[in-house]
Amino acid sequence: MGQSISVFGLGYVGSVSATCLASKGNRVLGVDVNAAKVHAMDSGQSPIVEAGLGEILAQANKACHLHATTSATAAVHQTDISFICVGTPSLRNGKLDLSGVERVCQDIGEALRTKNTFHSVVLRSTVLPGTTDNVVLPVLERASGKKAGSDFAICYNPEFLREGTAMKDFFHPPFTVLGARDISQLEPLRKLYAFANAKVFETSVTTAEMVKYVCNAFHAVKVGFANEVGVLAKQLGVDTEEVTKIFTSDTSLNISPAYLSPGFAFGGSCLPKDLRALVHCAKQNDLRVPLLESILPSNTEHIERVVENILRIGRRKVGVLGLSFKAGTDDLRESPLVYLVKRLLGEGCQLQVWDANVMLGRLVGSNRQFIDEFIPHIGTLLKEDLQEVMGAADVILVGTRAVDRETLLHNLRSDQIVIDLVNLEKRRRADGKTAYEGICW
Repeated sequence: MGQSISVFGLGYVGSVSATCLASKGNRVLGVDVNAAKVHAMDSGQSPIVEAGLGEILAQANKACHLHATTSATAAVHQTDISFICVGTPSLRNGKLDLSGVERVCQDIGEALRTKNTFHSVVLRSTVLPGTTDNVVLPVLERASGKKAGSDFAICYNPEFLREGTAMKDFFHPPFTVLGARDISQLEPLRKLYAFANAKVFETSVTTAEMVKYVCNAFHAVKVGFANEVGVLAKQLGVDTEEVTKIFTSDTSLNISPAYLSPGFAFGGSCLPKDLRALVHCAKQNDLRVPLLESILPSNTEHIERVVENILRIGRRKVGVLGLSFKAGTDDLRESPLVYLVKRLLGEGCQLQVWDANVMLGRLVGSNRQFIDEFIPHIGTLLKEDLQEVMGAADVILVGTRAVDRETLLHNLRSDQIVIDLVNLEKRRRADGKTAYEGICW
C-alpha cells in the first residue's frame, strides 16, 4: 500500500521526485503556482525535459497515481507527507534566495492550521546548514499555530539528481540521507525509500544539509582539478587521457576516502615541493591554474587557524606532542608542526616539544638542513620526557597518533586544554577529563 504525498514545486527536482514516487505505487499530488506546469502534469505530460521521465509520468498519471493542483490547502489536506522542492537560486552577492522556500512554508503552514491529523514536511531544496531549523520551522509554526514535533514532523532529505540521468539517480542512488530533529519521525521516509538498494544515513538536520553542499563542492573541485591538470599536460605535450586512466585506476588513494578526513595541514618532502613545481611549470607556460595555486595558501591558512585559536584562549604555555610530518618517522622537512612551533614562538608562547622519534643529533642530510635553515634553535625545545612536556603546559597540542589515550589521561590535569590536530578516533580522545577541542570537528 503506497503513501499519500504532495510535492511542492514542479521544476526539475520536484517533477522527477513526484513521478518516481508515483511510479512506486504512491498517490502523489504535484503542487505549483504555475498553472501551465500543473496542467501538463495533470494531463500526463512532463513539465520538464528529462530522459525517460515523460513515459513514466504518463503511466503514473494513467494509473491515477499522479495528479497536480495549484491549491496548497487541497494538497496538504489530501496527503500525509509534503516534499518542498522549490529552487534556491543565488542572489547577486552569492547569498541564497530563500523566498520560494519561505512562501511554500507559509502556504503549507496555513493549510496545516485547518488540518486535524499529523503531517510530515520534508525539505529537499538545497539550503545551507541551519536553514531548516532557523527559517523553515519558524515559518511553519507561525503560519500553522502548531508545534513542530508534536503536531507535525519536519525533516530534510537532500536530492542527488543529475540532469540527464535523474531517473537512474533516483531509483539507484549512491546513498540516501534522512535528517530529522526526532529520528523516530523518519519512519514514513524509510518506507518510501525501501526500494533503493543503497545505504541509508539517518542523521541530524544540519548534517544532512551540509552533506549536500560537501558533495557539490567536491564535484566542483574535481572538475576544476581535472581541467587544470589536463590543460597543463596538453601544454607539455603529455597524453592527458593516458594520465587520467592511470590516475583514476588507483582506488586505494586517488579515488577513495583517503585524505578526505578533516585533520591538520599536510607537509613532508613531496606534496608542498611538487605543488610548487607544478604551479611554477604552469607559469612558465603562461597558464593560470587558480585551483592548484590556492592549495598551498589554503594549507598555510589551516596552520594559522590553530595559532589564532591558541591566542584566543590566552594561555601561552604550550606543550606540542609530535613534530615530524608523519607519525613513526623523524622527517621534519616542511612538517606543518614545525611551522606551527615557529609561529607560536613568534607570538611569544612558551613551548616544549615531545616526539619519540625525533632526536636532533640523529638528523642528517636534507632533514637536518631544513631544521638548521628554518628553525635552528628548536633543539632547546625538544624534551625526551613526555610527562615533563605535559606537566609544564596549559595547552596540549596533540599532533601525533603515537600517544595512547591512557597516557594522555594519566598525565593530563583538569585545568588544561587539549587541542587535537590529528582527529583522533573518539575512543582515543582524552575528552571528559579536561577541555577538548578539535581544530575542524
